[in-house]
Amino acid sequence: MTARTVLQQADITRALTRISHEILESNRGTNDLVILGIPTRGVILAQRIAENIQRIEPGTGDLVGALDVTMYRDDLARNPTRAPAPTSVPGSIDGKTVVLVDDVLYSGRTVRAALDALGDLGRPRVVRLAVLVDRGHRELPIRADFVGKNLPSAASERINVRLTEIDGDESVTIEEAGDGRTAEVSA
Repeated sequence: MTARTVLQQADITRALTRISHEILESNRGTNDLVILGIPTRGVILAQRIAENIQRIEPGTGDLVGALDVTMYRDDLARNPTRAPAPTSVPGSIDGKTVVLVDDVLYSGRTVRAALDALGDLGRPRVVRLAVLVDRGHRELPIRADFVGKNLPSAASERINVRLTEIDGDESVTIEEAGDGRTAEVSA
């Protein structure tokens, strides 16, 4: 399998900076803003977005957390999954603007699971979605509000997001699945 690089470290940094500004503009600042990353790479991306926002608007309090959706997924019986990660929310989400952050938006099923998980935590005023890559192929009526890169892809292709904190280097690559089956990195 040959992987083609579509985003390098500088591209990812620029995309996250733009997304950070768009979130601030959309929310008119940081009042009542909560940013929740979906494990694993979504948490890292959410932390980076929160750091950008804190650089843009100094004095911003803690607004980033993690929302594990493992037990809310609709494919637990069919697909092996990773062990659940902790959910951590900076205070209550009631009446807040919650921005969910994930690395790749594909079928929309992970986002649906995240919405179910959010419902157990409280009632946000509004929920927005930020993704580094939107690859299309939606199975549910879900759309990202903030997108780093639209990357139309074939169902047989695999999108790999690598982040320094987890993988030791940074890139987004696309590769053809080697065995002819459809490949999926993130739903």
